[in-house]
Amino acid sequence: MKKLVAGMDLHSNNVVIGVMDLDGQRVATGKVACDLKAVVKFLAPFKARLERLAVESTFNWYWLVDGLQAQQYPVVLANPAEMDPYSGLKHANDTSDAFFLAELLRLNILPTGYIYDAKLRPVRDLLRRRMLLVRQRTALMLSFKSLYARTTGQALTLTELKAMEIPKARELYQHPANQLIAGMQLEHIEQLNASIAELEKVVLAAARELPGYARLTTLPGVGKILGMTITMEAGEIQRFADAGNFASYCRTVKAERISNQKKKGENNAKCGNKYLAWAFVEAANFARRYDEQCRRWYDRKAAKTNQIIATKALACKLAKAAWHVLTAEVDYDAQRVFGPLPATPAKT
Repeated sequence: MKKLVAGMDLHSNNVVIGVMDLDGQRVATGKVACDLKAVVKFLAPFKARLERLAVESTFNWYWLVDGLQAQQYPVVLANPAEMDPYSGLKHANDTSDAFFLAELLRLNILPTGYIYDAKLRPVRDLLRRRMLLVRQRTALMLSFKSLYARTTGQALTLTELKAMEIPKARELYQHPANQLIAGMQLEHIEQLNASIAELEKVVLAAARELPGYARLTTLPGVGKILGMTITMEAGEIQRFADAGNFASYCRTVKAERISNQKKKGENNAKCGNKYLAWAFVEAANFARRYDEQCRRWYDRKAAKTNQIIATKALACKLAKAAWHVLTAEVDYDAQRVFGPLPATPAKT
């Protein structure tokens, strides 16, 4: 019997499935609810012949991919950002989209995405939620400082704000409305501090179990939070063929097209991982302040270009260094990145 491939066009409330054989003949199609039992029931008659099955990477793919993998289906995750359907089609619908995925599978040209480990994925997502809470806390702090500046004409330092207690915050103002919002904002900040600390404790416990975490913290500018972020977001480092590929995934390289030594346009600058992009830029900002070799290299680069380009270039070097640290399972070696420090001239 002929082998089969299948494409699954996933939406928020339904899944459209298209099954075809390796000759390109359509075998079956159907539309089922976003329910794993319904999907498995539809696929059951074809399971023994299914060679591969592609699920479109949408915002809600976790349940479907994890569920099908648990049922021993050969699932791949289709990357819609790299797929370009023929623009001359006069008519297209969900069924044609599902069979388009199957057709790319059949031809072995389907661009696929990385399926992150299902056990670690919730911990990684927990770290992403931490970033959301940090932004909310920052917004509350800025609002608190803004209220104080508007009503008193004075500036409140971040250190003073962090040390302030709720009764003291209310005493800053005479009007009851200002007293209410000041106390409420400080209470929310304290609650967010507790929530953020709890999330960090859980993620740190999981990160410490992974072999790369401790080595990543040897990089200049990489501490506990950035170490956890890089560890969790990188996933299996072996999926990156070389340091350049990893740096590209971290969005630390230019997204441009060059032909005959001339710039012809730009590629998708948002391809890659925005959390790793943030982590390595943050690491570069810390490294140029506190690491001598990073500061020297940054200063030379900034003198030739500008501070923004120099920061991004330093982030790229740190991303490549992280790839070597993770793949070779060694600590960070500054001499391999920047070479030996120049000899200090002897005093006469």
